Amino acid sequence: MTSNQIIKLLPYQYPFLFVDELTEISSEGITGNYHFRTDEYFYQGHFKNTAVTPGVILTECMAQIGLVCLGIYMLKAELLEEKQPQIALTASQVDFFIPVFPR
Repeated sequence: MTSNQIIKLLPYQYPFLFVDELTEISSEGITGNYHFRTDEYFYQGHFKNTAVTPGVILTECMAQIGLVCLGIYMLKAELLEEKQPQIALTASQVDFFIPVFPR
């Protein structure tokens, strides 16, 4: 399964799709990225005069790449048979060490 196939199977669309590309894919994990652009809707009004990416958006980005994309990869046979597995996620602790700014 290619990165483009995985991304196409994501249950998200703009403006809530936070996966630009997947760079490593294996049953051990997935690595990918998303470029936070200066015109993103969530920067409007979030820290006046200094756009800082909200933690909830960073958490969603990590979940979309690290959990949902990995789940799609691991469940590829079921997904290709058009079965719709139910996926639920939770995070009990996430630490942010530096702010993420748009480019």
